Amino acid sequence: MTRQYTGLLPQLASETSKVASSPSPFKASLLLLLPSPFHWFHASKPGRARTSTTRSKSFRGASNSEQKRSPDELAPGRASKLAMAPAVSALAKYKLVFLGDQAVGKTAIITRFMYDKFDATYQATIGIDFLSKTMYLEDRTVRLQLWDTAGQERFRSLIPSYIRDSSVAVIVYDVTDTQSFLHTSKWIDEVNTARGKDVLIVLVGNKTDLVDQRQVPTDEGEAKAKEHGALFMETSAKAGFNIKALFRTIAASLPGMDALSSAKQEDMVDINLRPASGPAGSGAPGQQEQKAGGCSC
Repeated sequence: MTRQYTGLLPQLASETSKVASSPSPFKASLLLLLPSPFHWFHASKPGRARTSTTRSKSFRGASNSEQKRSPDELAPGRASKLAMAPAVSALAKYKLVFLGDQAVGKTAIITRFMYDKFDATYQATIGIDFLSKTMYLEDRTVRLQLWDTAGQERFRSLIPSYIRDSSVAVIVYDVTDTQSFLHTSKWIDEVNTARGKDVLIVLVGNKTDLVDQRQVPTDEGEAKAKEHGALFMETSAKAGFNIKALFRTIAASLPGMDALSSAKQEDMVDINLRPASGPAGSGAPGQQEQKAGGCSC
């Protein structure tokens, strides 16, 4: 077999040179189709091929042995670096559920806050809508999950399930509609029944831009909010009045924010600058000067 394949080498070399010297555009394809002389040569000597295969197996075996080694053996400092790496704290998320009668402006308030626009042709919310936005405050970053509920009576049975795990309940009424304001007491009772006292209640009087049509005075809204221990604010989604202030107030009053602020205050270092000591023998005057002025810096 070795002599037979070796005798074909000159013939294959001549055929290859003919194709290479021909101007045919299919020269590259023909060269690929022709068997390489070195291919025949290596196939005729299985010993050499076995040597190559054995070498590759031994190399792969070394790789497998390295893979079986522990991370500390491969890189002694890798495990310690991973252990010392600081953990990434998850972004704090808070669920805000918007409640109130139909057409009081719940969707308009959320749309103004999210996109800073107002659409006079809002359609009634069907079921529940969900939006999310990240707020960057001075000392913290929070993510607010806004749940817009339908004010229609037929969807009232869906609302308690969304109140149970909420952090904030925003109850909206229309300052031009006395009935929507009177119904806020029922909404507050529903929140207290489903969530208890573990929720922040915010009473919002919307549509303050309709000055001539106002039916609910501001002091009545403040009195009801004080009665139920809730925050109070009047807004106008159409004019953009107090929308950003509303959500900033909510973000600053979220559960756990006081503990976070106090923790940040504890992390601050108080540096007390003392006056340098004077020359020898003048220590007493320096102390008297500090006592008199408090700080001689």
